Amino acid sequence: EETVYKDIAFGPKNMGLGTEEVDRRVRAAMDRVGLVFDEVAEKSPFELSGGQMRRVALAGVLAMQPRILVLDEPTAGLDPKARSFLLSDIEALHRDGTTVVMISHSMDDVARLATRIVVLDKGQIAMTGTPGEIFSRYDELTKMGLDVPQASILSHRLKEKGVAIDDCFQLETLADSLAALMKGGDQA
Repeated sequence: EETVYKDIAFGPKNMGLGTEEVDRRVRAAMDRVGLVFDEVAEKSPFELSGGQMRRVALAGVLAMQPRILVLDEPTAGLDPKARSFLLSDIEALHRDGTTVVMISHSMDDVARLATRIVVLDKGQIAMTGTPGEIFSRYDELTKMGLDVPQASILSHRLKEKGVAIDDCFQLETLADSLAALMKGGDQA
């Protein structure tokens, strides 16, 4: 569409919603993804950064108020700041009750956001479970040629070196575990 506003309004208009409801949804969706209405509503989407364009696309979907949202590699090509904003948006959507299905090769993103993971290998379901259940299967995942979160790699290597540490798949958890080990070591 010619403007950000019209781009976001496209779906709700096609749903047959009235002008006032379309406007309400566009404004709410823009606010939801951190787009300032007065700054970008009348701009061409092509004048925006890649991260802003991704937010416009997400706002266009959110304006239709879906119960389920499927995202395929949503952070691909984004700079770290835009990536962080988008992941926070996805996290908030899930927290507010939207079912989010995310296809991703970024296992750090998956570890941060997922409550349930399905691992595919050669087009077949290889395993399903919580992030803890899946990422504790480090050897199986790496044998399939799949990446694992950076925290999983580090905790696996520490265990190989004899450090008594639980499997960790999030950096925050790994940092807490290491801090507890160091604190316990200082007291001994």
